[in-house]
Amino acid sequence: MMRAKQMPSSSTRSKSKILLLFFTLSLLALCFLFFFSTPSDPTASSSVYTHPHPLIPPETSFEASLEDFLTHKAPSYRTSDDTVRSALQDVVTSFDDRKFFKEMEWVHRDPYYPLNFPIRVYVYEMPKKFTFDLLWLFRNTYRETSNLTSNGSPVHRLIEQHSVDYWLWADLIAPDSERLLKNVVRVDKQEEADLFYVPFFTTISFFLLEKQQCKALYREALKWVTDQPAWKRSEGRDHIFPIHHPWSFKSVRRYVKNAIWLLPDMDSTGNWYKPGQVSLEKDLILPYVPNVDLCDAKCVSESESKRTTLLFFRGRLKRNAGGKIRSKLVTELAGAKDIVIEEGTAGEQGKAAAQKGMRMSIFCLCPAGDTPSSARLFDAIVSGCIPVIISDELELPFEGILDYRKIAIFVSSTDAVQPGWLLTYLKGISSTQITELRRNLVEFSRYFVYSSPAQPLGPEDLVWRMMGGKLVNIKLHTRRSQRVVKESRSVCTCDCRSRNVTTSITLSHQSLPV
Repeated sequence: MMRAKQMPSSSTRSKSKILLLFFTLSLLALCFLFFFSTPSDPTASSSVYTHPHPLIPPETSFEASLEDFLTHKAPSYRTSDDTVRSALQDVVTSFDDRKFFKEMEWVHRDPYYPLNFPIRVYVYEMPKKFTFDLLWLFRNTYRETSNLTSNGSPVHRLIEQHSVDYWLWADLIAPDSERLLKNVVRVDKQEEADLFYVPFFTTISFFLLEKQQCKALYREALKWVTDQPAWKRSEGRDHIFPIHHPWSFKSVRRYVKNAIWLLPDMDSTGNWYKPGQVSLEKDLILPYVPNVDLCDAKCVSESESKRTTLLFFRGRLKRNAGGKIRSKLVTELAGAKDIVIEEGTAGEQGKAAAQKGMRMSIFCLCPAGDTPSSARLFDAIVSGCIPVIISDELELPFEGILDYRKIAIFVSSTDAVQPGWLLTYLKGISSTQITELRRNLVEFSRYFVYSSPAQPLGPEDLVWRMMGGKLVNIKLHTRRSQRVVKESRSVCTCDCRSRNVTTSITLSHQSLPV
């Protein structure tokens, strides 16, 4: 006789349902906790950027950013770097060995090396007299002085225009949690670096220190940097020097001519840089910091109907070198209808007048200054005023990435001073072309606005994109310089292969100033 199937009781079925529900809820809870507690991988998508504080807009004022940096961030600034205060021969040899093994590791591990991102940058921890003390000097004298240069320019405003050294350094040393840029990272060990950043404020020291005091500080900074093992290994070829004002670091520049200079332009006239000191191959042109406030998309749209001036210029009417074109343009354009040509004035009133004039104009005249470049170009760009560039020798920032033909009009100096030529040309540009150029200006303006934190597609970001293109050449020239000692560069009859490391660090260089 077959045993009848035992049917589960209603209480058993209820318990099973409860257990199933409990299991399901537990599983969902575990998934929830796993999803929200697992830290996201910062390298998972290098193309997506998020602001660490989305409700706080980036600070674009140099004065405001510097105040926040000095009062809130600088006091807690600490680093665990391995900067050497004075490198002996065996220290340099040891560093060269470590660097060699690290580079071999990259060669075998990274199929794209040396074309790799992010760029690894070692930031020297220099004594405060080269860094923080100079920033405090600027901050403490900003409101109490009206010092002018020999040509009448306000000193502190000039320092702001050339403050690229501050914006780059502040971003590099910021905590990772506050940084947005993904194409550059700071490393704490020299052998891990692709490039070395020298955070010396050459422009502040030039303008705010007494002449002899400045020269003495330049010599001290030079000795400090050239004592580093990384400098001795490459003779400075992988070191970045912010020398953005053409007068800064001038007395000792010849001793760092192999380094990468951050410049406002190449100045092919030869008035500011000696032959062989600067080149597009090794150096990088950075935009000036604009003097006027950004006119964003809304501002440009609202100001369109107010742009009744055809061509605007406000600035120094007499300049040296290539800037002599200014006086010729004044003679040619004086008294013409819908043209505003004014002598610039210093201070907040001068800034306000320039900003108002640019926002009421279709075109902004951008002739050469004492050097081929001028801050006025970048003032025009962020004001939505189409630049008319008259500077035959001008090299532009990030031109390997940006196409300036989409936002500016280029006119040769010869054509510009021909009677009636410039006005006829500008009046012949169609309203459709003007609209397109202005629309492009809105998009391009982000490339020239420095900020804290540094923004993706801002000038700080483009600096490292351009640097990435230089890395292969930097490594090539460094290797060539290491092959043999200076005295046997022309003929080497010995087998130097087994002594390559030793000879690379005995390269003699010019005697440093004392």
